[in-house]
Amino acid sequence: MTDLSRLTDALITAAKRAGAEQADALAVEGTSISIDIRAGKLEQAERSEGTEIGLRVLIGGRQACVSASDISDATIARLAERAVAMAREAPADPHVGLADESQIARSWNLSAYEMTDPAPEPDAQMLEASARAVEHAAMSVKGITQVEASASYAQRKMHLAASNGFAGGYGRTSHSLSAVAFTGEGTAMERDWAAEGRIFAADMPGADGIGALAAERALQRAGAVKPRTGTFPVLFDERVASSLIGHLLSASNGAAIARGASWLRDALGTQVLPKGMSVIEDPHRPRISASRPFDGEGLPTARRLIVEDGVLMGWTLDLATGRKLGLPSTANAARGVSSPPSPATSNIDLSPGALTRDDLIAQMGTGLLVTSMIGSTINPTTGDYSRGAAGFWVENGQISHPVNECTIAGNLRDMLLRIIAANDARAHLSTRVPSLLIEGMTLAGA
Repeated sequence: MTDLSRLTDALITAAKRAGAEQADALAVEGTSISIDIRAGKLEQAERSEGTEIGLRVLIGGRQACVSASDISDATIARLAERAVAMAREAPADPHVGLADESQIARSWNLSAYEMTDPAPEPDAQMLEASARAVEHAAMSVKGITQVEASASYAQRKMHLAASNGFAGGYGRTSHSLSAVAFTGEGTAMERDWAAEGRIFAADMPGADGIGALAAERALQRAGAVKPRTGTFPVLFDERVASSLIGHLLSASNGAAIARGASWLRDALGTQVLPKGMSVIEDPHRPRISASRPFDGEGLPTARRLIVEDGVLMGWTLDLATGRKLGLPSTANAARGVSSPPSPATSNIDLSPGALTRDDLIAQMGTGLLVTSMIGSTINPTTGDYSRGAAGFWVENGQISHPVNECTIAGNLRDMLLRIIAANDARAHLSTRVPSLLIEGMTLAGA
């Protein structure tokens, strides 16, 4: 097993020797295994292992990032020299720079996060058996003509260090199973899917249930037609509702605000969601895929309110965007081995409502239940929203028939102020958003 801390120390030492004023380094080691089954046959079996290193150097407000998959001492020396040469030619930015020593994370309890499964790594045969079990469960349902099933496992370790004294690392594991089930033939073919993923194998639901759910969903799609055109309530199923909150998070990202390219750029401190509804980021939830004790710049992460009681409370910031806006970082820096930090959220919760999804279906009367979306035309500056959708037509508070090939449109600022939340968010997801009902959206169908 590679000593990742040794690699980051070597990178920083080499950067200083080459003339860098400041530097940070990231080393990542990982293994992934994936098995794909299609039409009863093994379509792909893949395993990858590797170590990557990345170095960012800063000289007088100029920065450059370089990366490599060769971890030899000679490569590290050449990498540092190249990064310093690139930084000297880069445009100056007064906002880039490492955190002050007083800002960096000093201690954390990794065991509290439960981000790695202590169980042995599954081999390819185990994963293939799981994928075949998912496929068999779906194919056992009458009317299913084909199934594509997948099983995968990944483990990843990272270590981040910087010349300001920060050093820290952690690991992650993930297990996943999925199925796409098909029914019908030719132009009448319909499909749908089901998938589950967990950090711990012991937390994974059974393969039979995943396959059966994919089959059930696919059969429900049979005979889909275009819905009516008009203005109707639209219920975003829990499977797709998180995309709406994703648009809010993108618009409140400090990078977009600093560019002036956000429909929320003047909305700080104003109502963006209905009263009583909040958006909370909590990077410390145990056994959740996006949890982390520190961000990509070594700052300690913390729970924060992005929206409180419907009011936008702040932007998502890393150090550079915070400096541009005259605000402190919210410890939301994310980065890869070949790129500088940029703001990004981790675990997100939208306040649940009191009603079930069925209650909202009954309440909406006549309209559209959206279960899948394709494509998008979203203006990041105005919030104008248009997406292709498929799902089910609701008539008099009851699901009537499947629909497809339609477009839903509106404006995100207005849409989000009218959302009504159900209580069906899944607890294990990093982004927990329940089904969301929005009245009065434009629907273009037949």
